[in-house]
Amino acid sequence: MISLFRDVAGPSLAPGGSVACVGAFDGVHLGHRALLARVRERAAARALTPLAISFEPIPREFFARGTPVPRLASAREKIEHLRSAGVSALLSLRFDAALAAMPAERFVEDVLLRRCGVRELWVGADFRFGHARRGDVALLRELGARLGFDVEVMDDVLVDGERTSSSGIRRHLAAGEFDAAASLLGRRFAIGGHVVRGQQLGRKLGYPTANIRLGRRTSPVDGIFAVRVHGIGDRAWPAVASLGVRPTVDGGGEPLLEAHLFDFDGDLYGRRIEVEFEQKLRDELKFDDLDAMVRQIDRDAEQARAILAGEKRLRRTGESRDPAPI
Repeated sequence: MISLFRDVAGPSLAPGGSVACVGAFDGVHLGHRALLARVRERAAARALTPLAISFEPIPREFFARGTPVPRLASAREKIEHLRSAGVSALLSLRFDAALAAMPAERFVEDVLLRRCGVRELWVGADFRFGHARRGDVALLRELGARLGFDVEVMDDVLVDGERTSSSGIRRHLAAGEFDAAASLLGRRFAIGGHVVRGQQLGRKLGYPTANIRLGRRTSPVDGIFAVRVHGIGDRAWPAVASLGVRPTVDGGGEPLLEAHLFDFDGDLYGRRIEVEFEQKLRDELKFDDLDAMVRQIDRDAEQARAILAGEKRLRRTGESRDPAPI
């Protein structure tokens, strides 16, 4: 169970004081989890309330001003990952023009002190906050010394010598490096959502799919993938999936995640599932006709079955056994 709060104004979330951390927490990766574990540990040692402070949309989405920004997790998924990481109280602030314009000193007074009762604050070394990103660790320490709270900086978490970061994970995913991304995330990248009705063209072609709309979320990956689907009984279901705008049938419409579950017969409409990405097979292509598309889907499905059964892996991302026509 996680208690969620959204506004700067309101009663103190920790009248007896808190140990808190602040961040966008996109993906809630291993570095985030180490930070959250430290907050819980310090809160227990000082008999204070552990708190996490985050933002929705994440700041880089707000400042992108309509330009799509890839996300590792939706707002709902982020909350669920924070809950699984042991967070029991989350202040998820609405990042809007008013919050972006808030001076760093006021953020400390209104958010950290009045709203959260912070007695000890944990941040990353590159943390910036407040109007024009003027606030940093040095300012936090200066204000903390004057206003009565401690500031601690979390060391980077390294995996095989690589710093764990959301931006690094996005780069790995964009390059099709799902194993490298998983080593930093602490789990395989996945997208969840409720199954919606589509055009049912896949059913007519012999490949019925479970469809998930991305809505306002921008995925860091697109193309054709070997995947596993969770949320159907007590097993991860092997599948082949496409994520993109379906140029052959839609001419480039709304992005859609479509998963064809191997050897599955059932109704999934309305059910929430999670599609876990194992390996990229190829980029999305536009075919001359539906027959050509089905022949390639046949090859994709065969290849995905082999990968998920552990029979082989591609030599490099995007390489097909039978190259598709361009």
